[in-house]
Amino acid sequence: MSERVYQGIGVSDGIRMGKAFIYRRAPEPDTNRMIKQEQAEQEISRLDRAVEHAVLEIDELVARASKTLGDDKVAVIKGQKTFLSDPAYCPQMKKLIQEKLFSSEKAVREVTDRYAGVFEGMENSYMRERAADVRDAGNRLLQHLSGADCVDLSKLDHPVILVADDLAPSDTVRLDRNLIRAFVTRRGGKTSHTSIFARSLDIPAVVGVQDIMDGVTDGEELILDGNKGICIASPNPETVKDYHAKMEQERRMEEVFRRYAAQDAHTHDGKRVIAAANIGSLSDAEDSLKKGAEGVGLFRTEQVYLSRKTAPDEETQYQVYRKIAECFGSKEVIVRTLDVGGDKEISYLGIGKETNPFLGYRAIRYCLDRKEIFLTQLRAILRASAFGKLSVMFPMISGIQELEAAKAMMEEAKEQLRRRQQPFDESIRTGIMIEIPSAALMADVLAQEADFFSIGTNDLTQYTLAVDRGNEKVSYLYNYFDPAVVRLIHRVSDAAHQAGIPLGMCGAMAGDPLAIPLLVGLGLSELSMPAGSLAQAKYTVSMLESKSCGELAAKAVNCRSAGAIRDLLQEYLQKHGEQD
Repeated sequence: MSERVYQGIGVSDGIRMGKAFIYRRAPEPDTNRMIKQEQAEQEISRLDRAVEHAVLEIDELVARASKTLGDDKVAVIKGQKTFLSDPAYCPQMKKLIQEKLFSSEKAVREVTDRYAGVFEGMENSYMRERAADVRDAGNRLLQHLSGADCVDLSKLDHPVILVADDLAPSDTVRLDRNLIRAFVTRRGGKTSHTSIFARSLDIPAVVGVQDIMDGVTDGEELILDGNKGICIASPNPETVKDYHAKMEQERRMEEVFRRYAAQDAHTHDGKRVIAAANIGSLSDAEDSLKKGAEGVGLFRTEQVYLSRKTAPDEETQYQVYRKIAECFGSKEVIVRTLDVGGDKEISYLGIGKETNPFLGYRAIRYCLDRKEIFLTQLRAILRASAFGKLSVMFPMISGIQELEAAKAMMEEAKEQLRRRQQPFDESIRTGIMIEIPSAALMADVLAQEADFFSIGTNDLTQYTLAVDRGNEKVSYLYNYFDPAVVRLIHRVSDAAHQAGIPLGMCGAMAGDPLAIPLLVGLGLSELSMPAGSLAQAKYTVSMLESKSCGELAAKAVNCRSAGAIRDLLQEYLQKHGEQD
């Protein structure tokens, strides 16, 4: 066959070659069958057994995933047990069996489709992706009802590039990194579980390739380029030769990056830049230390609240925060207070459905309103600060009133602990995330009340450009190299330096090698990123010269377009990034 190129969305970087393995689920059983009245009890018993087997299977998957993935990723699998115990899920199936004489299979399909449709109809992209969890749970029930065997990805015995319609969370847990060189799927987006797991497992992946299942045959030679988001089927000899060269360059650079992982990050002329990690759990913390983290620039505490039916109490939170503080010892861990709402919905917190959740009742707004929840968390963080170097960071600050109110709550929590005679770090630092344009514009005022700033470029870009980054129709507008975003970063940097407080960044931009010269030039002293990006970021910093980065930043701030800034940065790295 001739060479064909399929375009999708690159969600996990890397280039791999190999033979295609077409993964298809077991055929779905008959979901249109009706039963007689006297068969209803027997059908309900069949459904109960399927649920029981499904729960046992999920527990097995959780045990397997816990060995290789973080707690937040394991929570995705655990979430299926929550669906199976939801009063709006399995009981509805039994009702259809009893009242409408549906077979178990038909009832599972009916309720699963209805339940998943609720999520698919939500405006928020993150919540839409949760429909995949419901369908995964439903497919698991159907599999147990039919008794059909499906392909077990954990039993592959030769290296392949996996081609699938989509991969359920339970599929990705089974992936063996030694045999699954890469994967490409017809469905999926940047926020889908497939994408999240691919990055966690460091497996190159491309998703959203519409015609991949019909266009590729089993055993066909493939090249997957996760950097460009393409999959090439039956590549011609020239393409193979070109990609062999690219893979060799990639391999060589990975070896170079590894040499820098254990070193502190300094520019070529000695400027110190802290390379920190973004984490959500203790396993993330341990992994990031192995990969060279010099601290934590963002600890997402909302992970402690996920996959629970009630809010974690003070002692539960304290134990988690203490373990992470002890894990990093004298290295700073910046703990972001509860950031819920927007794309992070936790049902028991009672936020409710909102028309514009990203502009609504979320993060610090929620915490200042639900004071007991906020004080519980602050006390837990403060108690843990006695066992390491913790700092507190308030998210979604829009102005001085919110910062003053949050600091007042912090003082109240401290006073409560003093009355209990429980120790904490009296000099603990409190800072804020700059992720709303109003905060960037008022940074000079906020700097008088904050001990440090950390720029959250994901939301700052989204709010500045009025772009929902999860909306495929307008996502092309989402670009943190846009001059408006760069100018706001510049403004925040000026305010931080005038006030003499440190400035970091914990958004996606911080781990982008192309952006690092600009950020160093703008005066950032800490860059916090996923653990897998640390080694390359340290290498990039080591290639830079701080004075020329400053000159670069001055030019970038005056550019008229994102394209012009990107061109400027690429030209700079070509000139300064060739050293080894």
